[in-house]
Amino acid sequence: MMRLFRNAVVTALGGLLLATALPTGSAAAMDGGFAWVGPKGKPYFVQQLPPNKCMSMEQEARGAQNYMSKPLAVYSEKNCKGKELRLGPRREAPKNFPFKSLRYDPR
Repeated sequence: MMRLFRNAVVTALGGLLLATALPTGSAAAMDGGFAWVGPKGKPYFVQQLPPNKCMSMEQEARGAQNYMSKPLAVYSEKNCKGKELRLGPRREAPKNFPFKSLRYDPR
């Protein structure tokens, strides 16, 4: 299984953060979750994220989609640094907007 987040985050999630490729429509139909586009345009989706934890992406990521009930922020640099883009519940970033880290339910 390809790791998508840094080891500390994976450990925080109990060692099991599963990202599955889904068609874009399927991700949008699910109640809650976070979707993005990875390398070669492949869509990814996770259903749960820990609140207020910074997660750095291990690979190319763009087009963040927040289907969760609370806001999240994506950042242009790893470790939740650089330019921040906040996405409210059920909001999407521009499709080509790249990000290197994210924080769900930021405080």
